[in-house]
Amino acid sequence: MLTIGKSRSNSARVNIETALKKTKEFDSHNIFISLCQERALERADLVDSGKLTGKLAGVPFVVKDNYLTFGGPTTAASNILKNFQAPLQATVIERLEAEGAICIGKANLDAFAHGSSTENSAFGPTKNAVDPSKVAGGSSGGSAVSVALDIVPFALGSDTGGSIRQPASFNGVFGVKPTYGMTSRYGVVAMASSTDVMGCFTNSAEDAELVLSIMAGRDERDMTSLPDYFVPSSSEPERLRIGVINDFMGEGTDPEVVTKVNEYVEKMKKAGHEVGDASLPMAKYSLAIYYIVVPAEITSNLARYDGVRYGMRAQDVSTIAELYGKSRDEGFMPENKRRIMIGSYVLSSGYFDAYYQKAQKARRLLINEFEELFKQFDVLVSPVTPTPAFGLGENTADPIKMYLSDAMTVGASLAGLPAVSVPAGSTKEGLPVGVQLIAAYKHDALMLNLAKSMEENDG
Repeated sequence: MLTIGKSRSNSARVNIETALKKTKEFDSHNIFISLCQERALERADLVDSGKLTGKLAGVPFVVKDNYLTFGGPTTAASNILKNFQAPLQATVIERLEAEGAICIGKANLDAFAHGSSTENSAFGPTKNAVDPSKVAGGSSGGSAVSVALDIVPFALGSDTGGSIRQPASFNGVFGVKPTYGMTSRYGVVAMASSTDVMGCFTNSAEDAELVLSIMAGRDERDMTSLPDYFVPSSSEPERLRIGVINDFMGEGTDPEVVTKVNEYVEKMKKAGHEVGDASLPMAKYSLAIYYIVVPAEITSNLARYDGVRYGMRAQDVSTIAELYGKSRDEGFMPENKRRIMIGSYVLSSGYFDAYYQKAQKARRLLINEFEELFKQFDVLVSPVTPTPAFGLGENTADPIKMYLSDAMTVGASLAGLPAVSVPAGSTKEGLPVGVQLIAAYKHDALMLNLAKSMEENDG
């Protein structure tokens, strides 16, 4: 496995040239929308000459193509932003580059991060790292696969309802969604502003700690960002109280997934942690809450893409209304349109109280349940997804079935809690399975320290 430590042992030029070569070797996986080759090599030479230093000096990384960056276009995997050149960089990119990290390319995703398979992309689907007949997961599928195939030691994704954790589970890597507000959202194409979080993929919990420690902290350009509180722990975690969310361990969850979660829990017991059952009754409503609240925010955030600014503009139109309508029809993918329509419906007069307002009240009840559980437990454990990676095209005609793959991840997102997908072995068919760890608000360090200690015990 490629780690940050291994990358630091080589010259920056060697790292970048090797990573770029690997992008061509794995071209059939359709990981990248664009490469930042010229800028990456220039920055590598600055590192090797001693002009650019830092904790990540010369380490290549990949970024999901909804982050604004220099060196390549920012498309959000959509036609409506095709060839859009960003005038600035996302805050977290600036922070990583200040420590010498080098972005080699922009990874594929579900357009505007709307999806759970990276099939809803204007640039075609990304294929699973282990089995190319399966989906990569989504929406940060390209980023997850780039780490799983050892192209780079870390990659950035965004997580709104599971978009880091699910592809991490499907490809056998670590995927961390921090506490809402721990990392700045500035310079990232918005999906749902109340749940969007910037996180990362790595091959180890230790690398995730390092990357997040650099990304974290207050950003005056993002008023939802929190003061810096994240301090990675170097000591062994004390005996923790672990709660297994039993609502996710029964009917509807693949038996092999349940087995892998139980095996991970047994390792926790052997490590000295106290394990008990945790009940989250509101979990059965979390998906419904999510698919009311999030499309409502999507509708608002996507209103800015009107054919007047940013990327593509429809041709052969005679009125401003025709320009708006035709540009949006040609530029958005089917799933984008579906979510805009759902969001517009739940926000419309006569339905706002019945749907959106009721969903927000239910969201509060879900948050309250999590808060009560964290009075009993330090960390909660569950599957990441009900199944391992499914086949390409298997769920595309059934949006409800596709949405169900998010059932176990959306709760932590709605509550703003930190969560991580940790590799937990493979099925009999060799498909990776992840286990989800969820911690209390702003307890990211404790969660990652536990993941790190379990990883060390495995080693």
